[in-house]
Amino acid sequence: METLKFWLTTIIVLALLGGLGYFAFTSIDSGSEHVNRQKIKELQSENEDLVKQVESLEKKLEAYEPKVVEEPVVQNKPPVQTEPTKTTAPAVYKHAKLIAELEALVADNVQMKLKSRGTRVGTVQNFLNLYNNTTNKVDNDYGESTKKAVIAFQKAVGLSPTGEAGPTTFNKMIEWLKKQG
Repeated sequence: METLKFWLTTIIVLALLGGLGYFAFTSIDSGSEHVNRQKIKELQSENEDLVKQVESLEKKLEAYEPKVVEEPVVQNKPPVQTEPTKTTAPAVYKHAKLIAELEALVADNVQMKLKSRGTRVGTVQNFLNLYNNTTNKVDNDYGESTKKAVIAFQKAVGLSPTGEAGPTTFNKMIEWLKKQG
């Protein structure tokens, strides 16, 4: 009887240890999984902060947008003649961001030619994609294809087709964008 109790106790203890071992094995993360979970939590927190910033900036932007107020239509009343006001609101262009970037190139007296690199080259490539209605890759590298597109643009607007872009070319680009609305 004592031997039976010993074996039953041993089996129960081993079963409990096995159960605890299984629980530990299935619930403990590896080091990389733990690090990945921490990164996910940090990115989710950062994303929430960015969403709040976007909402805040959208509210600020709304303050700058003109409000359109519709006047009620009054029937059987002759229209009132008013003098036009001399103040005009600043023009809002569809491609205002690109115009601002090109104006910065003019202000900084930037010159671009073959093998030029950087985000400013990307600005010119963005314009050329818009102008030519293409979706060429914007790689921030003033290569042969960018040079050829600049030459074609320069010819089209009456500039000397050098393939190099400077303030004169940028001003023509700005002028073309403003005509687009």
